[in-house]
Amino acid sequence: MLRSIEWHGLQAVEFSKGDYRALLVPSVGANLVRLADTRLGVEILRTPEADEVESFKTRPQVFGLPVLFPPNRIADGTYTFEGRTYRYPITVEKEHNYHHGILKGLPFVVSKASENDEEVLVECRYYSNAGNDAIFRDFPHEFKCKIVYRLTAEGLEQEVCFTNRSAERMPVGVGFHTPMRIPFAGGEAADYVMRAAVGEQVELDGRNLPTGAKLPLSEQFAKLREGGLQVTGCAPIEAGFTIREIEVDGRPFRGALVENLRTGVRTFYEVDDTTTYWTIWNNGGTAPYCCPEPQSWTTNAPNAPDPEAAGFRSIAPGETFAMKFRLYAR
Repeated sequence: MLRSIEWHGLQAVEFSKGDYRALLVPSVGANLVRLADTRLGVEILRTPEADEVESFKTRPQVFGLPVLFPPNRIADGTYTFEGRTYRYPITVEKEHNYHHGILKGLPFVVSKASENDEEVLVECRYYSNAGNDAIFRDFPHEFKCKIVYRLTAEGLEQEVCFTNRSAERMPVGVGFHTPMRIPFAGGEAADYVMRAAVGEQVELDGRNLPTGAKLPLSEQFAKLREGGLQVTGCAPIEAGFTIREIEVDGRPFRGALVENLRTGVRTFYEVDDTTTYWTIWNNGGTAPYCCPEPQSWTTNAPNAPDPEAAGFRSIAPGETFAMKFRLYAR
């Protein structure tokens, strides 16, 4: 099933395959605001309720699959690359940082939508240029962002691509602020734990910026690798980590998962090798979700003493940078 619908006053694309149901809002960052497994009765992502739609429009990063460009924070909203200084508005006044970018709330267009026996495909695009300067005024590169969703009976695959259409090398840092819903199928917060492919803990200062130090996992965060950590209905969590695969069901796993300890049902968020860093954030611990945020570079990488070691990268004119993710339930 694939169709265009009106959803709380917004145009949306509703699609399904097998037991999975999905809902995409192109006009707000091409955000996939719902992914559910109807057989298991699982809501994988945090979906806006009817009374939360205005909040979704103004703060899309806490719903669905919001794209961050650049991810997380840039200290003082500025950095220099190849002799050019990039300046962004300060969005976190108390920290004097810029964070999350604005692509997450900008309108994309549906450039392709198709269905066959194996999958439903929906592709959305955004073009940044001097005539569409919501981003260009702070980041003066022409580029194309393409987000492709493929839904099969096995779950969702998401691919995001940035193509440099400018005449100079373009910095590319990408992330997602994905709020995984907890509880995802009834029960209490204590019934659920998260595991994640975390390696070392990246020390953050009072501005939530990396200090440069990498620490062994604390007793608390070691549970992310073994056994699982309760991440909702608990104390606040805002922490940064390197990535190191864990073992799930006897196989290497690069991602995060949430498990219902009573039923054994799990929701999975797999990331590819371009993800080098996690931020894990639970919005104070009382919200019904926790965000394992995959990032292609460490927070504030352009200002790191060794940007390349922090995952900073750029692409030449005509080149494309891509990331792939998978979400599913079992």
